[in-house]
Amino acid sequence: MNSVIDSSRCRGRFLESMDRGDQARTIVIGAPMDHTVSGRPGSRYGPEAIRFASELIEDYSPILDRELADARFYDAGDVLTPFGDIEASLNNIEAACKSVLETDKRLLVLGGEHLVTVAAVRAAHRLYPDLTVLQFDAHADLRDDYLGQKFSHATAMRRVCDIIGMDSLWQLGIRSGTREEYALMRSLGRMVDSELLCGADRSETAQKIIDAIGSRPTYLTIDIDVLDPAVAPGTGTPEPGGLGFGDLLHMLLRLLQLNVVGVDIVEVNPVVDSSGRTSIVAAKLVREILLAL
Repeated sequence: MNSVIDSSRCRGRFLESMDRGDQARTIVIGAPMDHTVSGRPGSRYGPEAIRFASELIEDYSPILDRELADARFYDAGDVLTPFGDIEASLNNIEAACKSVLETDKRLLVLGGEHLVTVAAVRAAHRLYPDLTVLQFDAHADLRDDYLGQKFSHATAMRRVCDIIGMDSLWQLGIRSGTREEYALMRSLGRMVDSELLCGADRSETAQKIIDAIGSRPTYLTIDIDVLDPAVAPGTGTPEPGGLGFGDLLHMLLRLLQLNVVGVDIVEVNPVVDSSGRTSIVAAKLVREILLAL
C-alpha cells in the first residue's frame, strides 16, 4: 500500500485516527480523483475537506453511545491518482484497497468521484467472489457508456455490475436516470424508492434487505447526493427530492449489521459549498460508520 499512497500529500487525519495501522480494525484511505466528472468538478478535494470537517464535530456519538477512540481505525492518507490518467488512478486505488482487505481489516474510502467505487469493488471481489453491493445514490449510474466513455462517474454502477453481476446490486434512493436505466432497474427488482427509506417504512425496508443478503460479504457505496441538496448542496450533480440526514443514517446503521467488508463516501465537492456543511455531514456519517463497524 505504501507504494500507491503518498501520506505527505494528505493534510491532516480524520479525528481520533490511530498513529499506526497494524492494530487498527478499519483503515481509511482517500481517493482524490475526479477525472470524469460531467457536472461541477472539485470532488478531488473531498477527502481533505471531510478530514478538516471532522475537527468540527465531537468524537462522541450519542446514538451509539461510543467514542471514536473505541473504533480503532487508522487514516492511511491519500492514494496517488495521476491527474487525467483514469487507468493508473483506478489501478492504484484497487491496489491500496486490496492491501487493506487482504489483512482482514475493513475498508473506508473517502472520494473522489463515484468511479473510485469500481476500483474498490474490484479489490473486494477478488477476495470475496460472492460480494453484494448496496448503492445509496440519486442517480442510477447504469449507462453502459457516457459520451462514448465506458469509464465515467455516470457508468460506475454498470462497471460494478460487470464485476459482481447484475443480480448482486441493490440501489437505494435513486431518483434520476434514463428511461433505459429505469427499465433495467425495474427488471432487476432491487431498486428501493426513497419513500421506503423514510419514516415508518425504513425499518421494515432495512430488514427485508438484511434478510435477502444474509451473511454474504457486502460493500456499501454512498454518493452524498442521495441526500437532498438542502442537506448536502456540495456535490457535482445535485438532485432535488433526496433523503434527510436522519433517514439515511438510520438505514446505514441498520444495514451495517450485515457482513460489511468495505464502505465509501463519494462525490463530496467542497468547491461548490462555501458553507462547508456538506463536508460536515459527510464527516458525521464517517464517524457513525466507523463506530458501527
